[in-house]
Amino acid sequence: MNFKKSLLTISYLFSFSAILAGLTLINSCKRKPAYQPYKFTGDVVVDGKNLVQLKCTRCHSLVPVDALPKDVWLNHTLVNMAPQLHISTYGGSSYYKNNPLDTTGATIAEWTAILAYYKKAAPDTLLPAKKPIPLINDWAGFTLKKPAPVSYVAFTTMLATNAATGHMYSADAVDEKLNTWDSNLKMDSLAKLPSAAVGVSFGKDSVGNNVGFFSCIGRMAPIDFPNGKVVKVNLDAQHVNNDQTYIASDLPRPVGTVTGDFNKDGLQDVVVCGQGKFKGGVYLLKQNKDHTYEQQTIYDKPGAAQALAGDFNNDGWTDVMLLTGSGDEGLWLLLNNQKGGFTLKNLLHLPPVYGSSSFQLVDMDHDGKLDLVLTCGYNYRDSRILKPYHGLYIFTNTGDWNFKQRWFYPINGCTKAIAADFDGDGDIDIATIAFFADMKNTPAEEFIYFEQDKPFEFKPHTLPISQLGHWMCMEMTDLNKDGKPDLVLGNYADGFMFQDGFKPNWDQHLPLIVLENHTKK
Repeated sequence: MNFKKSLLTISYLFSFSAILAGLTLINSCKRKPAYQPYKFTGDVVVDGKNLVQLKCTRCHSLVPVDALPKDVWLNHTLVNMAPQLHISTYGGSSYYKNNPLDTTGATIAEWTAILAYYKKAAPDTLLPAKKPIPLINDWAGFTLKKPAPVSYVAFTTMLATNAATGHMYSADAVDEKLNTWDSNLKMDSLAKLPSAAVGVSFGKDSVGNNVGFFSCIGRMAPIDFPNGKVVKVNLDAQHVNNDQTYIASDLPRPVGTVTGDFNKDGLQDVVVCGQGKFKGGVYLLKQNKDHTYEQQTIYDKPGAAQALAGDFNNDGWTDVMLLTGSGDEGLWLLLNNQKGGFTLKNLLHLPPVYGSSSFQLVDMDHDGKLDLVLTCGYNYRDSRILKPYHGLYIFTNTGDWNFKQRWFYPINGCTKAIAADFDGDGDIDIATIAFFADMKNTPAEEFIYFEQDKPFEFKPHTLPISQLGHWMCMEMTDLNKDGKPDLVLGNYADGFMFQDGFKPNWDQHLPLIVLENHTKK
């Protein structure tokens, strides 16, 4: 391909940038010695593989060429990758002439070879994953409980139960209210928040009040617009609406908080996941003696999806385990260095198309070590197609937080998993929701209850609830106080449609439903 034709190819690719972009890539790449041009072999596949390994793994794990179909690679993914490699549609790329020591980009010849590789080697389509065990359509021991419908379209973004009080809360993206629910599913509005709350951590303030640290995302869709906030709400106040404190503002789409005394000063600090899109990070909000908060960046990349706090190396200091769902995707351990900061250790790397969305640590095999239950399936960033590697994963802990994949069940667009002994037989069952399920063909996969009857053998039950709502969030609680864990599903009734021609066919006026647990063994 000659130079003029190369530029035409690049211009053609960029004409699609207003539609969809490709994989979420990050801007912080490792610096290396002075650039040495790649020596071409003349073999399209060999050169393409070499260049992709050389250029594309500086910022994230390698994405297999067959992970996406040809049209997505050429029209979306590579469109988004080009600027990260300093490829310009205007006059080619003169980047190396002005920056000879930078190795993070690509020459026009290298970029053209990468395009040719994907055009030749990528598949035309992705075959759907076959479910290894057929879905069982029944109620699996659960019964349905519904609140009264509301007059507006429900956009439930958060469900949470305060373990200390038993109170259940929800949030809505449109009216931006914080609501509370009683055991009869009667809703009461507590407060108006600055934007939709998508996560919360509960705790106590200095005088013993129950408080919530709410992650108010700002913008729901992935976009670099830093107007998110963390709001501290006194949940015991007589007028909750007037007892709110912004402890952090101008954050890049905060999606969750965890609390802990990370510096052992007796005060509760907060860690915030700022997911962003191309810009984001994880931030420590250190509480000062006057109860103000000082912000410190502890992970300087976008993509944070969820964090857990705990002493993961048993040294007496609170650490953070972090899941990233785009860019440099995977599971990370931020070890407390006992000096006010953290040391980063990677536990699991995944290609940045998996869309990791949630994780839980639970001892699945009863060997005394916490295993990893992981969901992959966020599907509204760029390559919005059904992906056979989305689903529910179990990784066993072989020691010192080394994980080995033990089990996988494909679920399109899997969003969250809750692992618990729902039926009281001594082993761990798992409930999943899939906000980006294949609603055209298999809407039942939007909620699956995996009943474990033998070690790592599960019966997947799909309850007939797909026409009751579109489940963005899920919470475990004991609403009827019978000692059995119930499940609450939150309905985000409109928007985020990614399948052409599909129109919502579920109830738009139910904020949530409860699956009351009556399982028996």
